[in-house]
Amino acid sequence: MTRGDASAHPAPGRRAVLRGSLAASAALALPGLTAGTAVGTPVRTGAAPAQVLSGRPRAAWGVQAGDVTAGSALVWVRSDRPARMWVETSATESFRNPRRVRGPLLGPGTDFTGTTPLRGLPPGRQVHYRVVLADPDDPRRTGEPVYGTFRTAPERRRDGVRFVWSGDLAGQGWGINPDRGGYPIFDEMARLDPDFFLFSGDTVYADGPLTETVALPGGGVWRNVVTEEKAKVAETLAEYRGNFRYNLLAESLRRFNAQVPSIVQWDDHEVVNNWYPGEILTDARYTERRVDVLAARARQAFGEYFPLSSPRRDGEGRIYRVVHHGPLLDVFVLDMRTHRGANSPGLETSDPRGVLGAEQLAWLKRELTRSRAVWKVIASDMPLGLIVPDGTNVEAVAQGDPGAPLGRELQIAELLRFVKHRRITGTVWLTADVHHTSAQHYAPERAAFDDFAPFWEFVTGPLNAGAFPASALDGTFGPERVFVKAPERGNVSPSEGYQFYGQVDIDGDSGELTVRLREEGGAVLFTKTLRPGLVGQ
Repeated sequence: MTRGDASAHPAPGRRAVLRGSLAASAALALPGLTAGTAVGTPVRTGAAPAQVLSGRPRAAWGVQAGDVTAGSALVWVRSDRPARMWVETSATESFRNPRRVRGPLLGPGTDFTGTTPLRGLPPGRQVHYRVVLADPDDPRRTGEPVYGTFRTAPERRRDGVRFVWSGDLAGQGWGINPDRGGYPIFDEMARLDPDFFLFSGDTVYADGPLTETVALPGGGVWRNVVTEEKAKVAETLAEYRGNFRYNLLAESLRRFNAQVPSIVQWDDHEVVNNWYPGEILTDARYTERRVDVLAARARQAFGEYFPLSSPRRDGEGRIYRVVHHGPLLDVFVLDMRTHRGANSPGLETSDPRGVLGAEQLAWLKRELTRSRAVWKVIASDMPLGLIVPDGTNVEAVAQGDPGAPLGRELQIAELLRFVKHRRITGTVWLTADVHHTSAQHYAPERAAFDDFAPFWEFVTGPLNAGAFPASALDGTFGPERVFVKAPERGNVSPSEGYQFYGQVDIDGDSGELTVRLREEGGAVLFTKTLRPGLVGQ
């Protein structure tokens, strides 16, 4: 199936199956958690919104599916009390002959969240599912089912692939604003009917407290939904959990999660701005200043609130992984945070840890070599040639010296050289992080380091956060900024625009990959089509 660039793909069956979950969302209504909720007002953070004490477990935070392949998927839910999770799947909306899968017991050890793996699914098919929560002491006492749907990855190349990507949600003081429908960008992305959403980091801002109102330039007021955990920086496990739970208060996000499966990675704001292992904070807002302690708590909450195939419930296990999406696409999800060395000016002539760590670099080389997919999307939580400062230090890879690779650039140079010499085709880099959108083409003839094949890097975001001016480029790998849209000043509110996401279509007939950079509102700002089978282009 070849898809065009229609801004919506109706897919009636996909939409109709959501009637039950949308009705449930409407029933929540989130009373007591609307904008203007006073910070001092008691908020029942452990209970689901609009709880009716009926004695039956409720899944009022919606459902999510994640890391979907041709034959498998993970389904997530959160209960309001101890419960047994059950997932029923069906090829039709009627659930006439459902397949039932027993999930885990949900309890306080995981903040009442749980994930159930589904295996043996048919490739390239729409799967309808519903989650039922049962009283662990009386299985006959069940809550209302919550519905969702997803498409498994195709087995046939001709079916094609479409996905969207972005990052940076509820940052810089801009949270859920009911005046603009919470997070409207998710409804817009859902209308494109993507196979999945690549969530490119900064999925929460655990270091970014919210206030009830923010004065806007030129007059007007931005109103935030505020919860107890979002009124201060997160330090405890409960506070990190509350940050991940916060975004699910937005009905638009719950709707999106029920329709579109995700591939999720993290970056810094899931823990604290610009963090690295071993760091000791000097920020006076924190009483716990050991970043390793904060990161362990954040990692546990991250694994509890997303359906991820790698991390375990105890927070251990790696975040980097490859998700196979049929013969056309492999998605290599990087973790440029957990394994890096300390931030520095980036001028070292030797940096064995780099930004990926030695083990992750070896894994990436190995998996790129093994991949038989036409396209190999490298989901990077930070850009390569854009300078992202951390005071006088470097936060990302580029450090502003346009000469030979230094610091973290050494590790990226090694990777790019490997891709060229192994003649690995179809690599495309996708990222977010910098709160503007742009397209960079990297070419050896413009670079100080020239032992690599040309490639593209596309940047998008934020989803709902402050927008910032375009980052400067570093010439080491020869980037040319072909397109950029960014504001002239920093921390522009979502109400002023500059909220971005990207759309990727892989044509099932030609194998061509087309990237469209989009702005909230639906406008396509930039389009680039790449041909398959080339070492560099």
